[in-house]
Amino acid sequence: MSMKPLNAMTAGLLFGPFALFAGHATHAAATAAPCGSPSTLIADVQAASAASPLAGKPVEIEAVVTADYSGPDGFMGFFVQQADEQRQDRPGVSEGLFVYSPRYAARAGDLLRLAGTVEERYGQTQLALSGMPSLCASGRSVTPASLALPFPNDMAPRARAGMLVSFPQTLTVNDTHELGRYGSLLLGLGRLHVPTAVAAPREGGVQVAADNALNRLVLDDGSSQQNPAVVPYPAPALSTANPVRAGDTVTGLRGVLEKRYGNWRVQPVPGGAPIRFTASNPRQPAPARATGTDVRVAAFNVLNYFNGNGLGGFDAPDNRGARNAAEFARQEAKLLAALRALDADVIGLMEVENNGFGPRSAVQRLAAQLGPDWRAVEPGTPRLGLDAISVALLYKQRTVMPLGAPATTVLEARSRHPLAQTFAPVGNPSQAFTVAVNHLKSKNCADAGGAERDQGDGQGCWNAARSRAARALADWLKTSPTGVAGAGTLVIGDLNSYAREEPISLLARAGYEDMVARLAARDAYTYVFDGQAGYLDYALADAVLARRVRGVSIWHVNADEPSAFAYAQAHRSAGQRERYYAPDAWRASDHDPVLVDLSWREPAPDAAPARSGGGNAVAGPEGGGGSVGTAALLAIVLAASTALAMPAIRRRPAR
Repeated sequence: MSMKPLNAMTAGLLFGPFALFAGHATHAAATAAPCGSPSTLIADVQAASAASPLAGKPVEIEAVVTADYSGPDGFMGFFVQQADEQRQDRPGVSEGLFVYSPRYAARAGDLLRLAGTVEERYGQTQLALSGMPSLCASGRSVTPASLALPFPNDMAPRARAGMLVSFPQTLTVNDTHELGRYGSLLLGLGRLHVPTAVAAPREGGVQVAADNALNRLVLDDGSSQQNPAVVPYPAPALSTANPVRAGDTVTGLRGVLEKRYGNWRVQPVPGGAPIRFTASNPRQPAPARATGTDVRVAAFNVLNYFNGNGLGGFDAPDNRGARNAAEFARQEAKLLAALRALDADVIGLMEVENNGFGPRSAVQRLAAQLGPDWRAVEPGTPRLGLDAISVALLYKQRTVMPLGAPATTVLEARSRHPLAQTFAPVGNPSQAFTVAVNHLKSKNCADAGGAERDQGDGQGCWNAARSRAARALADWLKTSPTGVAGAGTLVIGDLNSYAREEPISLLARAGYEDMVARLAARDAYTYVFDGQAGYLDYALADAVLARRVRGVSIWHVNADEPSAFAYAQAHRSAGQRERYYAPDAWRASDHDPVLVDLSWREPAPDAAPARSGGGNAVAGPEGGGGSVGTAALLAIVLAASTALAMPAIRRRPAR
C-alpha cells in the first residue's frame, strides 16, 4: 500500500491545528470503490471556470501521484494528474489536482483511486481526502505539459494548475529577496524593469505593467518552512561562497505548477532532476575610474546606518538600523568594505542616523572609520531637519578641498533636507564643482491622502510631494547657496522616483540632465523591488558640469544579492548567521552606488573610456558613447493575494 499513516506525533501536530485552521468540512470515513470502477475525471473537477462546478460534492477519481509534499515541512498533501491515456485535453482545463491529506503520505508514480470532497481554498480547487485510497498500479509516469514565459494570457497557467510542467527556456532570476526566508526565487524571461523606469507614467507605464504581469514565475522549494536550514538554490546549498544573484539564469525547470501566496509557482518534484543555475551575472569588483578622471563622486544609500548615538542606544524608538552592538558591527564592516572599494573623493550618503555632527554622531564615526583622510561636511546646524535619517557628505581631504560654505534648506515638509557643498581638486580652485545630495519622500503610502495617494499612474504615493521638492531644489540651487557662483552642479542621491516620473522630468526642464539616462539608457538600475529593476539613485548635472562628466558607473554590489546576506540577524539560526554573512561589500545595503567620474583635462584623440564588469559602466560625452549592462526588458505587476493551503501573505514592505 503506497499510502501510509504518519506517526501519531506528526499526525497530531499536522492534522489537529491545521484542519481547524483550514476549515475543511468533515465527512464520514469512506473507502474508495475498486479500481476501474466509474470515476470522475479531473477535467470535470477543474472545468474551465474559476471555481469547480463540483465544489462541495463528494467524488471519486483515479489518477497518478506526481509529487508528495505531506512531510512535516510540506503542504499536508500531494498532487495527482490524470493518466496520459485518460487525458481529455480540453482547452483551458487542467488535469492535475492537489489532494489535501494531512494524515497520509503518497508515493510518486502510484496510480490511486481516491474518494473525497471537492473544495475551493484560497483561489485553488483541491480534493479533501476521505477514508483510505486504493492502490491500482505502481511505477506509472505522466507526460509533463510544456509551458513558456511570458504566458499568453492570465488563464494560460490556470489550464495547467496542479499538473507536472516543464519550461524549455533559459529563464532569468529577477528577485532573490525571499530566498533565505522562504527558499523561493522570482523568474522571468529576461530582466524585468519597473514600468515607469522604461515608459512614461499613465498609459505607457500601465501598459508595460499589464504586459509583464504575464512574465513572472516563482521557483519554490517544495516546503512551507520559514528560514529553512538549507536553501537548495543554487545546489548544493546557498551560502556567501555559493550565491545566486538576480540576473543569473535557470535551465531545466520542471515541477508541479500551482498558485500560492498570490503567485504562480513551480514546486520541484522531490527526488527529481536538479534545476541548473548559471552565474550569468557574476559578482564583479567596483568599476575602475574612467581614463583621465580627476575626481570621482559617489552616491550611496547606506540602509539606515544608526550608531546608537555613539553610546550603545540601539533600543531608541526611532532607531531604524542595527538592533544591537553585534548587528552594528556586522553592518559597519560591510559598509566600510563597500565605501572603500568605491575609490571616491566625495561620497553623498542617504539614510544616516540624524544625530548631529558631534564626535559621537553617526556621520563622524563613519568618516573616522574610513581613515584619517576623510572628513564630514558640517552645515552649522544641530541636525538636518527632524527626520530620524538624513543625508551626509564625506570627502577625502587629501584629494579635494571644500570651497565656500556648506548649505541646506527645507524643500517641503515630507522630504529630507538636502546638503550642498562646493569642492575643487586640491590646488586647483578654478576646477570648482558643487555637489547637492538629496533624499526625497519615499513611495510608502502611510498617511498619504488626497493628491498624495497613489493615482494609479505607476508613480506611487507622495508623487506630488516629490514633485514639489524637485521644483524647490532647482530654485534653491539657482541662488548658488554655497556662495560659489559659476561652479557646475551635480545633484545626487535617492530621489525615490524612477527615470520617467514627474520629479525627474521637472529637474530636466530646470536644466539638470540625467547622466545615467543619457549614457546608460534603459537597462540601468540601482534597486530591485518585487522583481522589478530600476534606478532611484541619480547623478543629474547642469550644463556646466555635464561637459566634465567622463564616465558614470553603477556597481551592482547590493540590489542583485539575496537579502539573506545582509547584516541583520533576525529570522536566522546560528548556523545561518554564519553561512549567510561575510564582512565584505556584498549586500552592504539594498541600493547600488552610483559613481561619477569628472575630468577637466582634454582627452587624447584615441582615449577610450574605462569600463568595468561591476555594473552599468558608461562613457561620458568626452570619452565616447555607448553603454554596457544587461538587456532592458519590461516590468511586472505584483498582486498580493491569498494562498492555496494557508491564508498568510508574503509581502515585502514598500520603500
